Amino acid sequence: MENGGNDVCEEKRQKTGIGYIVASHYNKLEEKGISHRKESRIFHMRNFNNWIKSMLIQEFVDRILKSKENEEDKRFNVLDIGCGKGGDLMKWGKYPVGHMVGVDIADTSIQQCKERYNINKSRQRGRPMFSSEFYAADCTKNDIKELYQDPSIEFDIVSCQFAFHYCFESYSQTMTMLKNITNNLKLGGYFVGTTPCSYEIMSRLEKSGGREFGNSVYSISFPEDCSIDPPALFGGQYMFHLEGVVDCPEFLVYFPLFVKLAESFGLMLMSRERFGRYFDKKKTNPEALSLMKKMNALEVYPSQDLMGEKDQYDFPESQLSDSVRSIGTLSSHEWEALNVYTVFAFKKIS
Repeated sequence: MENGGNDVCEEKRQKTGIGYIVASHYNKLEEKGISHRKESRIFHMRNFNNWIKSMLIQEFVDRILKSKENEEDKRFNVLDIGCGKGGDLMKWGKYPVGHMVGVDIADTSIQQCKERYNINKSRQRGRPMFSSEFYAADCTKNDIKELYQDPSIEFDIVSCQFAFHYCFESYSQTMTMLKNITNNLKLGGYFVGTTPCSYEIMSRLEKSGGREFGNSVYSISFPEDCSIDPPALFGGQYMFHLEGVVDCPEFLVYFPLFVKLAESFGLMLMSRERFGRYFDKKKTNPEALSLMKKMNALEVYPSQDLMGEKDQYDFPESQLSDSVRSIGTLSSHEWEALNVYTVFAFKKIS
């Protein structure tokens, strides 16, 4: 993947950028509650993605807590970049978080995040809810340390879920994002996240023979005036649509370059796995399996209330037998959509 062929797109971005488009999109998304989400075509897929995040968070919280085994105070601090409406607050609430800072580009999302935090805090039983502060800011353009109540605070974990790819709009934005991550992260702390896999996107695009691909759940299309052969290292823009959730521009993250830049900031890659492989690794763990059922991350096949069309369940159908009468699964269109994504984790070593 080489840089070049994107002069028109680069000129557009220098004049406007897409931050305001992304913020506007997420500001307009309504918080409609669980009853409405159950009606969504991708209800189980969204739960599955939340399960993936829960497993990733648990994996690296366990590492943090293990490093504090001999300490009297086990509390740790979290920075959530791209915190959105606060969908991960309850995930963090399971652990001894001392303080959380959440930052998102969409100011309406931040207001809803604050409201959700206050509701969760009022309902908390047992361990008190961690203290927090939330800010509307573009982490690809601003030094977010200047916003904090205590600018000297350091974080054990920086989390960036389904948002890191926006910084690859330009080199300067990527560098600002990485500065915000590493300047806030303790030595020995972890940067974890989820982001689309550029290899998978470009592979599917090549197979499509055109400038777009997708199915009934998602679609990805590339603008006519932006080169795809080769795509740019920075500013490789595409339009991503996910049923009822996302409909805005995103940018390819060329992972070898991401790793190289992260290394220059003292971040060492710990792991990187596509969602499907990460699921395969975690699903045999009884605790993970129990959480998956609790989160309703898979739908039951066969059922009268399948989310997808019948022909999207050929694989689970093949797994049924006299001893296996039902199976937890997702439609093939949902599996295809979620496998665009990868989990990643870095450790700050210098």
